[in-house]
Amino acid sequence: MKISFENIVCLQPGLSGNPFYFFLKNKKIGSGRRIKLPKNILATTVVSLALIGCKAPMATKMTDLVKETIPQNFDKTTTSENNSGITPWKQFFTDPNLVILIDEALKNNQDLLITLQEIEIAKSDVLYKNGKLSPTVAAKLGAGIEKVGRYTSSGAGDASTDITDGKEVPENLANFEGGLVANWEVDIWQKLRTEKKAAVAHYLSTVEGKNFVFSSLIAEVANNYYELLSLDNQLDIIHQYMDLQKKALQVAKIQKEAMATTELAVKKFEAELAKSKATEYDLKQQITEKENEINALLGRYPQPIDRVKESFMSIVPQTVYTGIPSQLLANRPDIKQAELELEAAKLDVEAARKEFYPSLEINAALGLEAFNPSYLVKLPKSIAYNLVGELAGPLINKTAIQAQFKMADAKQIEALYDYDKTILSAYIDVANQMSKIKNLDQYYEMKAQQSKALDDGIGIANQLFQNSRADYLEVLLNQRDALDAKMELIEAKAMQLSTVVNIYKSLGGGWK
Repeated sequence: MKISFENIVCLQPGLSGNPFYFFLKNKKIGSGRRIKLPKNILATTVVSLALIGCKAPMATKMTDLVKETIPQNFDKTTTSENNSGITPWKQFFTDPNLVILIDEALKNNQDLLITLQEIEIAKSDVLYKNGKLSPTVAAKLGAGIEKVGRYTSSGAGDASTDITDGKEVPENLANFEGGLVANWEVDIWQKLRTEKKAAVAHYLSTVEGKNFVFSSLIAEVANNYYELLSLDNQLDIIHQYMDLQKKALQVAKIQKEAMATTELAVKKFEAELAKSKATEYDLKQQITEKENEINALLGRYPQPIDRVKESFMSIVPQTVYTGIPSQLLANRPDIKQAELELEAAKLDVEAARKEFYPSLEINAALGLEAFNPSYLVKLPKSIAYNLVGELAGPLINKTAIQAQFKMADAKQIEALYDYDKTILSAYIDVANQMSKIKNLDQYYEMKAQQSKALDDGIGIANQLFQNSRADYLEVLLNQRDALDAKMELIEAKAMQLSTVVNIYKSLGGGWK
């Protein structure tokens, strides 16, 4: 009887418990039938059962389906393939102080240095898996002593065995040996090569992980730098408004002496000035913390951050070209990392499945051995050698191997979901940032108009108050509104710049 295992998904013992019955399932039609195996091929079938095991679902075949589901555009207006993500970061960022900070961060950041060591670990694992493909040869020296029991097969034989006439084998038998021993697992099923390929895929994924850390670090330094400039400008605005409030307070005191206003107006202006001073100290603390946050990213202890705050409001955000969504697969290192981890998981499943196969090991030894050191040089009698080949595979109690296989299979499916999630998150991230850029442009324009109108109103309100033609509350409200609008305008500028940085990172920029 000839059995073809080509279309078998799984071989299982028959439901009757009879070991001579097995269930064959055809993977093409999904149906099965019970057959009786003759005794003369039972052993072959059992071994084949160990070899084939149960095949894992090939999750990696679904990656093409995942890629096909990516939309063709981010929105109806994006049709160009121009992509800012391929622009080197030193060309994308033009502020010389920021470029210096990023350059130092890429050299000294601790998270990046840790990631580089993870690459070295993965590289060493590749070398380890590659080394397992070759025979292991070691030098061996040994010495020992043995006394066997008299009433054993070995002890009973010693009484009648003489090494020379009149001399029995010593009761305490020493042993001295030296030579070479070798061991080699022959990779007949390509299991070791599969493990090596999985290690290589994991190593390449750690390289992409390093690239993603690069990209994230550049964006984080840039965002913190722009936030620091924003805080600097907010502090300057507070100082300007404190000067206005001091002048208004002086006017209120003069009018009180002239009986043109009351003590209440003076107290209101004093309270408003105290509030601005409190905001000043809060901003100073935020500036200190932001400077130290940047220093931490640069891997250094606290020190001043060089910057030019005066030009912050005049910075024009860069025009960003998003290209088409499919370019994310090539530009984003986190997507490439997830794809390589999926490839590594697929290979791990293949290697785990091959654990069901018999393994062939060859062991050899060649050297000198004797119970007396003086006999070691008596060649060829002291020469000892052995050569053993073993072919062994699991038949019963394969629970550990099956558990390892199921775990590898689950990790493969998990890696597929992670790959799908990474692509989806990348697309949504870019789409959100694009929408944010458009809306922030309009938001900034409206805030600029509001701030200008309120600034003009402050001068008018102060003039009217000095001429006793306006109430002090009108002055206070105008100053508060103008201050809030100015602060929001600065924050809007920071958000504009931050959004440009984030979309640059989302497109995969910075690591090339």
